[in-house]
Amino acid sequence: MSATTESDLLVRVRKLLDKAERTVNTHEADAFSRKAAELIAEHRIDPERLAAVEASDDLGVTEIELGRGAYVRARLSLLQAVAEAHDVRVVFQSRRHGTVAMAAGFRSDLDVVEVMYTSLHQQAASQMAAERRQTGAATQQFRRSFLFGFAERIGEVLGESQQRAEQLAADQPGQGAGRDARALATRDREQQIDDYAATAFGRVRTARIPSAAQTGGWGAGAKAAGGADVGRDRLPGRKAIARSANG
Repeated sequence: MSATTESDLLVRVRKLLDKAERTVNTHEADAFSRKAAELIAEHRIDPERLAAVEASDDLGVTEIELGRGAYVRARLSLLQAVAEAHDVRVVFQSRRHGTVAMAAGFRSDLDVVEVMYTSLHQQAASQMAAERRQTGAATQQFRRSFLFGFAERIGEVLGESQQRAEQLAADQPGQGAGRDARALATRDREQQIDDYAATAFGRVRTARIPSAAQTGGWGAGAKAAGGADVGRDRLPGRKAIARSANG
């Protein structure tokens, strides 16, 4: 690994670890720490080397494969639910090999969105695979509806968690002036993301509304999302480092 690449990697990991420790949102903490753990394990990074690294952030675009077939729009719905909770803008494009989502935002948020989407999709897919109906078409319709219901409930769960975190911060003593400053900083940050996304994506067309979901499958998916988890393990020297996506 070159010195520049190694330095960038250390900054990225440190940034993820710092964000995991600062947030009071457990979903975000799990996702930040999970991604950091993956990078630490993959590149065999000594945690002690991270102590002196100053974290930074920048804007970028990440592409996420959504595949092809009947479940693409439901996968996109899940990705958008996670992205909206983390100030990431998403569009998608049909290509020869399948559909690809393009996510724009700050790199640290993109890392979280990618790992949370992957984890949640795996959890949903494992439960969908156990669902069988009388015909192949009926099974596919139920599973597709399941994923749509799962995605919508995940969006609600993340939104509720975010509201609780904001309320907790607002309830801290002496936070009146700080609350106004945070609100201004948040608006400025969101404007930066919107401006960047508009440039990065170029002209965007509104997609067709996906066909309706089946009620039974949707309800089963929404119920399953209530028990969704990203899990976390401990690592010496850090508060919480999550399992890898395959762990």
